[in-house]
Amino acid sequence: MVLVDTSVWIDFFNSQENEKVSQLKEAISNNEDIAICGVILTEVLQGIKNKKEYELVEEIFESLSYLEMNKIIFTDAANIYRNLRKTGITIRKPVDCMIASVAMNYKIALIHNDKDFDPIEEKLNLVKY
Repeated sequence: MVLVDTSVWIDFFNSQENEKVSQLKEAISNNEDIAICGVILTEVLQGIKNKKEYELVEEIFESLSYLEMNKIIFTDAANIYRNLRKTGITIRKPVDCMIASVAMNYKIALIHNDKDFDPIEEKLNLVKY
């Protein structure tokens, strides 16, 4: 199973070609179990202006694994933020700590195209794809 971040989904749906989109396409072609969580679902859907596209993305996301975000996820996200802050690293978007916490709690890799995840990978062992 692999969690795919909003940054990759946006590029994927906008037909961008980059390393992370290629990784997502590879995961799809290998029939890997691809997952999202509530934050990713919200971030992707809120940016879609066209109703037809919205419905298509919503249908695609229905076919993916959905990872629940419980109290532990949110507490761990706060600790990710706090622990990095202690080392002088400030994550720009705390929602990225939530997404990282989901991947870490479910013990799965994260495909992302967002530099906020880099220090989480380096300092806190977030598994990258």
